[in-house]
Amino acid sequence: MAEEIIVAGWMDYEPGDRDSVLEQLVVLGARTREEEPGCLDYAMTADPGDGRRIRVYERWASQRDLDEHFATPHIKEFRAAVAGLTRVGVSLRSHTVASSRAMR
Repeated sequence: MAEEIIVAGWMDYEPGDRDSVLEQLVVLGARTREEEPGCLDYAMTADPGDGRRIRVYERWASQRDLDEHFATPHIKEFRAAVAGLTRVGVSLRSHTVASSRAMR
């Protein structure tokens, strides 16, 4: 297995801004999954129990793929689209996968 990277955590936005961010994340996620072969999974979802929170889960084939992701045009477009929205908290962690196995 190559060195996989998992990014997981959450981002909090002002309640009125969260849905706008999620709309932009739908576009970003589709482009990321379609255009970046090193992206193995990419999901940003609303937390049903918290009107501010977006849950983050990304899985990348390598650290290099994740690093390249941040330089893509669609990341720049996303950042410009949400620049006026208020993020009030964030907790994101990057994990290097040591081993993995299928679960039944």
